[in-house]
Amino acid sequence: MSPTSTPRSVLVTGAAKRLGREIALALAKDGWQVAVHYRSSPEDAIKTEADCARLAGSSGSFYADLTDESQVRQLVPQVIRQMGRLDAIVNSASTFEHDTAETFGFANMDKHFRANTGAPILLAQALHTHLAARQATAHADEHGPLGVVVNLLDQKLWNQNPDFFSYTLSKAALEAANTMLALALSPLVRVVGVAPGLTLTSHMLTDEKFTALHKLSPLGRSSTPADVAATVKFALDNQSITGTTILVDGGQHLMKFERDFSLL
Repeated sequence: MSPTSTPRSVLVTGAAKRLGREIALALAKDGWQVAVHYRSSPEDAIKTEADCARLAGSSGSFYADLTDESQVRQLVPQVIRQMGRLDAIVNSASTFEHDTAETFGFANMDKHFRANTGAPILLAQALHTHLAARQATAHADEHGPLGVVVNLLDQKLWNQNPDFFSYTLSKAALEAANTMLALALSPLVRVVGVAPGLTLTSHMLTDEKFTALHKLSPLGRSSTPADVAATVKFALDNQSITGTTILVDGGQHLMKFERDFSLL
């Protein structure tokens, strides 16, 4: 994005809590106006919005069910109406439900593909439409890549196991979409993947188990929320990166895991 006196605005999906919240706060600290997307955590979204506003002076919260195409298509226009403009999207929200090759079915696949693959593609499409319209009336100093989409992926794609079958398929499709979108939406929009390793614990892991698994990497530690947020910031600011994925996992993708971390 070109340097500009106008504050940059970014939509972070799934920003109400966990990793999305950490990314939103890091970007607010960096001066971005943050649009906080949420689905099932309105109270958390309000808190994240308030915290971002204290850091950057402007933010907003926006509800959308990312499995609903009409709601996804309305999200970017809603953000632009409230915040005036949109420069970037960070697709952090993910559906992550367990299935295997034995339990795989169309319904679960459809749920994952809608939220994890279809929604990021539609949001990238909407950002490109907005930026093309903005470029038509842009000042002479607004040139080159105007926007960027960062898609959160998973080191699992480079170190596959049979667990979370539909989730993995949906993220693999999104990784492939990175390449196609980078070609289709250039030169206005860059598209970058960020693939963390084991970053946050879950209800499936005890604190002790998480700590032990987090150390399973060539570097002796996997990614932290701060690591991932810093990489997202780097991807947003570096105008030479597009159509590729940055793995942030302490090298976990170099090791072979027979099962998903939560099931080891």
